Amino acid sequence: MQEDFHYYATYCAAFIAGYSHEESLDIAYSAQFVDNCTKTLLTKIHGPMQAATTQLQLEMMNHRTDLLGLQEITRIWAPFHFLPKDLYSECKAKSKAYRNRYHLICGPNGDLVKDTVLLAKGKTLQAVGIAMHVMADTWAHRNFAGTPSLVINNVDSEAYEVMPDGIKHPMIFSHNMMAGDDLEKSRYVNTIYEPGENTIMNLGHGRMGHLPDYSYAHYQYMPAWADYVMEDKDNPKENYKAFCQMVYAMQFLRGDVEEFKVGRYAAGTVLPYKEKIDAILCKRQLIASEDWKKFGEELSGKEIEDYNLDKYQAEYMNATKDAKEDTFIGKFTVGALAHKSMVTNRIFKSGNLLAGYSIDYSEHGFKGMKDFAKLIQYASKEAKQ
Repeated sequence: MQEDFHYYATYCAAFIAGYSHEESLDIAYSAQFVDNCTKTLLTKIHGPMQAATTQLQLEMMNHRTDLLGLQEITRIWAPFHFLPKDLYSECKAKSKAYRNRYHLICGPNGDLVKDTVLLAKGKTLQAVGIAMHVMADTWAHRNFAGTPSLVINNVDSEAYEVMPDGIKHPMIFSHNMMAGDDLEKSRYVNTIYEPGENTIMNLGHGRMGHLPDYSYAHYQYMPAWADYVMEDKDNPKENYKAFCQMVYAMQFLRGDVEEFKVGRYAAGTVLPYKEKIDAILCKRQLIASEDWKKFGEELSGKEIEDYNLDKYQAEYMNATKDAKEDTFIGKFTVGALAHKSMVTNRIFKSGNLLAGYSIDYSEHGFKGMKDFAKLIQYASKEAKQ
């Protein structure tokens, strides 16, 4: 998903769930910041490199794709953007190397979605925002894996866009980034086909370009992991479910719902707004920020400031070393590290080393990846207070 859903739609969901205007802004900012917290940004503000939640194209162009390089990529993309649905799913007559990749396929309503929400319970608004980003992406990025893999993420060149009238238009894919996506011609930019299993071109939904991130998109395509059998993806319907699930999850995180279970949605709570939300989701446009913003301001009666990447950077940089964790970005980095630790630990415990070696710091202390040494420092600080 893009800024329109992660920032503006998340604000709307948070407000409907019962958070105040100010709280909803903080949650929405944190949800969008997941798409911006790169090593490049963290270097600029002198933050912990291990807290990166995404990677710039420039960062990935020369990224190593040996075992250690693949593990670093997977530790970012699988937890935050392609949360695995079932780490133990059936996959017969395949090699272990294939099964490890297959088990990282993203999808909604898996055990890790519940773990993600429970991890944010009682934590900061930043942790709530991170959880909402992850949850939303399980719907948008369904059927793709957050690790470079030709055998999982490649797609056949034959694909169709299903128009509102039911007519199917053949989609055309190109690699001209300057041309951009053309809705009128159903022409979309995607990554270049490369036969190497571990090439960056085969990370996530790169072979489908930005299409999975567009709320209006209803399309049919043939993914490699499904032996190139046609799959149907109806984003307007699925993103409405994502919105309702986010409201339900945030009602739980606020304490208004006693228990969180996967497969449940706040459909009744959202019903009065369904017509407006459907209209936004179905409108054929590359980004729906203005429509979501207008809807959010109608809900709260307050102005929703535009997302500003620089908003909290000075606060973090100017804080003393001991006070950095109390800043907005400081709280975000702690939440990001905790979530990253939880997901990579679950992957490791399933017998899959694609995300590296990891032992739960909360149970055994720090053992494994350097990514989580910062969490130990934070936990020690909390224990002293």
